[in-house]
Amino acid sequence: MSRSRALLGAFALAAVADLVFLAVGSDAGHTVAKPLLMPLLAACAYVRGAPRLLLAALLFGWGGDVLLLSDAEPAFLAGMASFAAGHVCYLVLFKRYGAVNTVPRARAALLALGYATALVTTVALLWPDLPADLRVPVAGYSALLTAMAYGAVTRFGLLAGLGGALFMLSDTLIATGVAEWPQLPRPDFWIMLTYAAAQLLLVRGTPRVVEAPTAPKALVTN
Repeated sequence: MSRSRALLGAFALAAVADLVFLAVGSDAGHTVAKPLLMPLLAACAYVRGAPRLLLAALLFGWGGDVLLLSDAEPAFLAGMASFAAGHVCYLVLFKRYGAVNTVPRARAALLALGYATALVTTVALLWPDLPADLRVPVAGYSALLTAMAYGAVTRFGLLAGLGGALFMLSDTLIATGVAEWPQLPRPDFWIMLTYAAAQLLLVRGTPRVVEAPTAPKALVTN
């Protein structure tokens, strides 16, 4: 537990440092701090007994983080693919270890409608302003991200669900920048704030797993 707290503290320190660098406009500081976030969070999750799928999702997130440090379009597409692989890991994680009846069926249906409406509305609004070669990849990625966010809240509950929703918000802020919409001051600050919080909440909302040959789905409560 002490190792977990130390690593969580290191993650928090790196996240705060990154946000400060972004707030003051230090690209060099951001380049150093950003790649530290997901490895530290993955290490924290590992010592807490997290399932391998969660660790894989975080490491794919790290790959996306590093690739998106570049402004080149190939790096953006590769980064989006890395994040997409992370969302697939999250979806398999939710299916394998999540509870089917986390929310009542009627509420799950309303959530599905709400997430689907958010997806269709966001893609429809962004579509005309996105570069033509990015429209289909962004739409496909957005659908996968929305499925992940829906799975988080319906399979793992409120904490993970909030993480999924913040992940959607963070990536929507990125997409509006790609579409060259008006941005908040220091847009990267808000992107990283919501992203770091999203990944932390997804980790905290994931139950610890005791992996044993006879009981691969046994859960230990936090």
